[in-house]
Amino acid sequence: MSSLHKEIHFETEICEHLAANGWLHAEGDAAAYDRARTLFPADVLAWVQETEPKAWEALTKNHGTQAGETLLTRVLDQIDQRGTLDVLRHGVEILGLRQPLKLAQFKPALGINLEILARYAANRLRVVRQVRYSLHNENCIDLVLFLNGIPVATSELKTDFTQSIGDAIDQYRFDRHPRPKGQPPEPLLSFPNGALVHFAVSNNEVHMVTKLDGPATQFLPFNQGDHGAAGNPANPAGGHRTAYLWEQVWARKSWLDILGRYLIAQRDKKKQIARILVPRFHQLDVTRKLLAAVLAEGAGGKYLVQHSAGSGKTNSIAWTAHFLADLHDADNKKVFDTVLVVSDRTVIDTQLSEAIFDFERTSGVVATIKGNDGSKVEVTPISRRNPRTQRRRRGEHGRHPGRTDGGTSCGYWNHVHRLHGHPQNQDNRTFRHPAKSCAACWS
Repeated sequence: MSSLHKEIHFETEICEHLAANGWLHAEGDAAAYDRARTLFPADVLAWVQETEPKAWEALTKNHGTQAGETLLTRVLDQIDQRGTLDVLRHGVEILGLRQPLKLAQFKPALGINLEILARYAANRLRVVRQVRYSLHNENCIDLVLFLNGIPVATSELKTDFTQSIGDAIDQYRFDRHPRPKGQPPEPLLSFPNGALVHFAVSNNEVHMVTKLDGPATQFLPFNQGDHGAAGNPANPAGGHRTAYLWEQVWARKSWLDILGRYLIAQRDKKKQIARILVPRFHQLDVTRKLLAAVLAEGAGGKYLVQHSAGSGKTNSIAWTAHFLADLHDADNKKVFDTVLVVSDRTVIDTQLSEAIFDFERTSGVVATIKGNDGSKVEVTPISRRNPRTQRRRRGEHGRHPGRTDGGTSCGYWNHVHRLHGHPQNQDNRTFRHPAKSCAACWS
């Protein structure tokens, strides 16, 4: 069997799994892709018609048979101006509509609004194979993932029988240039108005990148780790070592959570999007394990996360702090009123503050501690002059300082000393990060 046929079987296996688990997929979908607009128009229109019927009625009244064209043109224009992620998160404004038109609905922290939950359930995730994306040639990308008709990820697949993960990476670097020399940009591959993340996938490994840059493109591993080594462990079910990508990461609930909460657009001094931050697998894994543990055990637990240098500890802490601040239990009650992030190095304190501010720019949500301001997430260095920090160091966890309503706070420590020197190691549950604390620490 040729490598091409093996690759096709690999594609088929992934698409069939997704189609059986809440994704839309049909042979021939690629013909319905609009490569000029970089959209899957049928899903854009279906989403709006189902979830925003009054808005669609107004569009039809104002534009008649051109309502669909008007909508698609506006979506494309806004993606080009603001980027894919911002449009998915905040929708688009259209003349004649009273409020922005939502193009996706992510799961709310508080699950009591039935209308929002209905829109969340209506999200249209679609996987399309062999997508002819180029405006200049007939090149195909193996898989493209869409949310409500907007492309959010691409993937090049290689089977390890005759090729490797390196071949998939090189295909992106040398054959998937977002700005071909002497030609207009390729919309699907452009940044930040194209797909949000690109995956190179083999039977054994996964790598990813958010910004393609020709031969200069630098992919990062998206592997689980193999008992302390690089790569991925053998699949217990006997399948591909990389099956966790489509079985876990691309699972409907997981993928919507990543798109809705994890992806962060970081801007430069000119307020332009400089990079999009996507969690690597170990960051995704540790944050989700911590949230699950807190939900199962309640507030007041102690956990330890072990991490290695360069593993992205700062962002992992920022993600976890942000999610803990919005965490609700099964009765839709808030678990913590405030999350306190404590660092013992000034440089780390600065990095954490900036990271958490990137994650949540809503006024009053994040603050660097200078006093008792009641923000949801607060960042502070360890200091003898900081009474709030001293209360945490003496073990006075639980009630928020200065509160009289019994509010609960979560102490979240960032220690940089060696693991064996931590005085509470015997009491903490340990997670591997390749590195916590809800009243505990990262070591």
